[in-house]
Amino acid sequence: MKTSLNKKKVDSSIMPNGMKKNPKSENGIWTDRVLIFTPTTGSVRMEWVLARYGQVIPTNWSNVGVHQFLSPFVPLEYQLADAQNLMAKKVVEDDYKWIIWIEEDNVIPDNTFWKFNDYINNRTAPVVSGLYFVKSEPPEPILYRGRGTSYYRDWELGDKVWVDGVPMGCLLMDAELIKQAWKESPEYVVGGELTRRVFGAPSMMWFDEEKGGSVATGGTTDLAWCTRCMKDRLFEKAGWPEFQDKEFPFLVDTSIFVRHIDKQGRQYPLQFPEQFLPKDPAKLAKAVKILSGKY
Repeated sequence: MKTSLNKKKVDSSIMPNGMKKNPKSENGIWTDRVLIFTPTTGSVRMEWVLARYGQVIPTNWSNVGVHQFLSPFVPLEYQLADAQNLMAKKVVEDDYKWIIWIEEDNVIPDNTFWKFNDYINNRTAPVVSGLYFVKSEPPEPILYRGRGTSYYRDWELGDKVWVDGVPMGCLLMDAELIKQAWKESPEYVVGGELTRRVFGAPSMMWFDEEKGGSVATGGTTDLAWCTRCMKDRLFEKAGWPEFQDKEFPFLVDTSIFVRHIDKQGRQYPLQFPEQFLPKDPAKLAKAVKILSGKY
C-alpha cells in the first residue's frame, strides 16, 4: 500500500531560523558594484591595516543595504602585472562596475572610500587618484604630465589636478576600461590560470647601431596602462567620449593625501614639501586639515 504525501514547494530562500534570504545575493548582485584590489607580498604594516579597515563606509555602499561588505580580491606573491591581470579576469567574470586599488604600502586617509563614492555617484571622471610621494628624500609627488619630464609641479595641496599619468597605489577606476581592454588583449597563463595581458610592465632591449651598443628601456605598469587608455581609445569605448581627446584625462584629488610607508614604518614624505603648500591663508588652513587627516 502506497502512502501519498502532500508535497509543498520549498522556498530555498527561507533559512533555518525563519529569516528570508534575498536570492539575488547568491549571484553576487549585492557586491558587484565595487571591487577593492590589493596586490600584496603577504606582509603589511599595522598602520596599513588600521587605515584600510578603519575606513568610513558610505551608507548603501553596495546598492543593497547599509554597510554592506565589499569584495576584496588579493592575489598573493605574484609579479605586479600578473596580479593585475588576474584582477582583470575577476572584474570581467563577475561584472564589477568600479575598482578601488589600494596597494600594500599606501596608508590611506579614513575618508577615502567616502570621497571615492562621491566620484562614483556623480560620474566626475573615469579615473581618480589620491596623492602620494615616492619613498625618497627629497620627496617627489607621483603625478605626471608627459613622459620623461619628471613630476608635475604646478599645484597646491587641496587642488584637483588633471594629468596624463597616475600611480595605482590609491586609485578609483571605472571597470569598463578594463572590460574594453580585455577584449583586445592576448591570452596567457599565470600560475596555471588562463587570463589576458591587460596590464604589462614595458621592457625592451635592442642594438643601437649609432651608439654601437645595446640599449634597454623599462617602465611601470601604471604609466603603461595610462598610455594604453589614451592610445587605444579606451575612454571612448568605455562610455567616456568626452575624456578621449583630453590632453590630461586623469584626475588627482590632492585632498586624498596618502602616506607611502616602507617596511620599517617610515612614512613618506618625511616632511611635506613647502613648495606644494598654498600661499593663500584660507587654502593653507584647508591644507593643514588635509595633512592632519581631518578634511
